[in-house]
Amino acid sequence: METIELQPLFNNYHRKIAKIDLRFKRYLYEQINWDVRIIGIKGARGVGKTTMLLQHILENYEEIDQTLYASLDDLWFATHSLIDVVDWADQHGMSRLYLDEVHRYEGWAETLKNIYDNYPDMSIVYTSSSLLIMDNAKVDLSRRQTSFTLYGLSFREYLSFENVIHIPAISIEELLQNHVRHGMEVVKQVKVASHFERYLTCGYYPFYREVGDDFASRLRETVAVVIDSDLPAVESMSFETIQKVKKLVMIISERVPFEPNMSELWKQLATNNELGLRMLYALDKAQILSLLSSKAKNYKCLYKPDKIFMGNPNLMHALCPAVNKGNERETFFNCLVGVNHDVKRPLKGDFLVDDKYLFEVGGKGKKFNQIKDIPDSFLAVDDTEVGYRNRIPLWMFGLLY
Repeated sequence: METIELQPLFNNYHRKIAKIDLRFKRYLYEQINWDVRIIGIKGARGVGKTTMLLQHILENYEEIDQTLYASLDDLWFATHSLIDVVDWADQHGMSRLYLDEVHRYEGWAETLKNIYDNYPDMSIVYTSSSLLIMDNAKVDLSRRQTSFTLYGLSFREYLSFENVIHIPAISIEELLQNHVRHGMEVVKQVKVASHFERYLTCGYYPFYREVGDDFASRLRETVAVVIDSDLPAVESMSFETIQKVKKLVMIISERVPFEPNMSELWKQLATNNELGLRMLYALDKAQILSLLSSKAKNYKCLYKPDKIFMGNPNLMHALCPAVNKGNERETFFNCLVGVNHDVKRPLKGDFLVDDKYLFEVGGKGKKFNQIKDIPDSFLAVDDTEVGYRNRIPLWMFGLLY
């Protein structure tokens, strides 16, 4: 391949990297061992995967054309091969390529395997915004790659992104033991309530800055893309079934956290239990919904969830503007704590974390009535700046990553 043929890719690469700012980096940036030969980063659309790749290039190459970034949804790849690009890069002394939206390239998994096997001096960092397609690859890359999932902004990251306050993440054990001290350190510098309210509405996805008042409509479009494009790519679903999935999302968005009567739900959707559960679990994988059960989640053995949440509070606001405050609180807790911890439905209380810590979630008037005699039990309370003993401000669970 002649260098001139790659000019459109370099042009797009240069335009994108010219807009990159290094002042704020996502939590995952420092957790990645960038020396691994193949690194896969998956995450929902709009959480900042592309920015992270370009930041790494800016920080690690004196000349940016010592490497190449390309998005595989570029029309250029309709008439060109990724292997030809890798071959050209190898011949020109490049040792690493950065590939975005890799799932848009037909046979992507097989191609990455071939690159790993046939180009021993070449490393690849790739991303995908289709969690469904990534989890259903026909070729197993697990022995060849290290993979990561990037989640949306935590409340801690949001405050840093907005340049309000910069604080390190804390472990859940540190939070439970020393939340009063940590809370006081933050609130003496920041009026937390207004920032927290905005975060719940539009702060989970970094692209809220770019789109302003169009954020809700853009987020609805993102959900539609997942349902219209990603689901059919991994599940044998007819047009009629896709419409049922959209209806399912809207039904749940109006009721979350939803304690499902499955027979009634399937009746509303005119579907059966097997197909209905497949829809639910696919939406859970795509992080549009979050299924909560009393036992560990198993995508190979589908069973009725005890509760169904939206994937994050921003989705609640985008899909159903009349959001119930209590539902919003539980959705936030489930979403933020669930990134690094196992969250289950307990017999008493709202959430069991890591099979050890029991939580009830509510407003500042919440009482310990349900869980008062249970060890390691806590209240996560909203409308509270600083907690007391086992009463922990809800916003502080946004500091865990």
